[in-house]
Amino acid sequence: MRRHARPLLALLIASALAACSVTPLRPGTGQDRQGTGATGSPSSMLKGQVLGRNERLLIYQPAPGDTLAEMARHFLGSADLAWRITDFNQTAPGTTDQATRPLVIPLTEHNPLGIYSDRYQTIPILCYHRFGRANGGGASSKMTVSATAFAAQLAWLKRNGYHVLKLADLRAWLDGQRALPLKSVVITADDGYASFYHQAYPLLQQYGAPATLFVYTDFIGAGDAVDWSELQEMTRSGLIDVQSHSRTHRNLIEHPNGESEGVYQQALFNEIKLPRELLAQKLGTEQSSYAYPYGDANEAVLAMLGKQNVHLAVTVNAGGNAFFAQPLMLRRTMIFGDMSLEDFKARLQISRPTGGHAP
Repeated sequence: MRRHARPLLALLIASALAACSVTPLRPGTGQDRQGTGATGSPSSMLKGQVLGRNERLLIYQPAPGDTLAEMARHFLGSADLAWRITDFNQTAPGTTDQATRPLVIPLTEHNPLGIYSDRYQTIPILCYHRFGRANGGGASSKMTVSATAFAAQLAWLKRNGYHVLKLADLRAWLDGQRALPLKSVVITADDGYASFYHQAYPLLQQYGAPATLFVYTDFIGAGDAVDWSELQEMTRSGLIDVQSHSRTHRNLIEHPNGESEGVYQQALFNEIKLPRELLAQKLGTEQSSYAYPYGDANEAVLAMLGKQNVHLAVTVNAGGNAFFAQPLMLRRTMIFGDMSLEDFKARLQISRPTGGHAP
């Protein structure tokens, strides 16, 4: 992605070596950032050398057996930040490329907007509805993704180094405060069908992938919907964030015949504020996101969301979201039951060229 990465790496190494002596890394001495754990005990098994560093970057020559996860734990404070090393060095996930070159480790937030010389980062938000076996054909059948297909999608994401983020993670990124992995994706599901609990939730647990479930509260416990105990269980897991998809699933931009502006404003209040209050009360969670029924919003809806302190809201307009995306009109890409794995992969838009042409 960054054609200038290797020349830049060479320049950084030369500059660092001019400023710093080559120093063997001694785990647990405190000479390097995060060299010891919170208790002061040794926390690193690294055996390589720090070739040079400044406040923003560190150049490290791995030794045999060093892992990216251990480097991230030692220098960045968490193994979960190994993606920073992977992305900066164009290194395959889980490898160190130690035989050919040192690695640059960014010690601070690097490129939080995701802008590169030839493209900019975008984050796809995927939208599901039902899971399991499709029945009867038609629209409901198209909306149903089999458990086998969903498992294959999750397995492909993990195998290819994608990071499944929580929707809430996008807030700091959109504010320009936090970098996110280049291969990032968000999983959401709408409506609150029981199949999410019975089919999708066990697979999300298996792969450790978080998701946001948008429910409309009048549907909870009715027909083939999830019930409150299932929502509470998923919320307690820390993996599933349950947020509002309105109260009745009414299209928020439509005015039924004879509806006055005052009645319409009250309807918006009922569809936005009331379900969020109910979910917060029943689940004990912050309600900061919203999914528009049918993906539709207008200025009146956006104004009501602003009054209710909603930070992120999602449509069903396909495509990835760049750092300049409107937080209350985020794009989401629908995933259908008749899609092949190749179709699924084609919808993971993680960047766009700066020239504006399709990648």
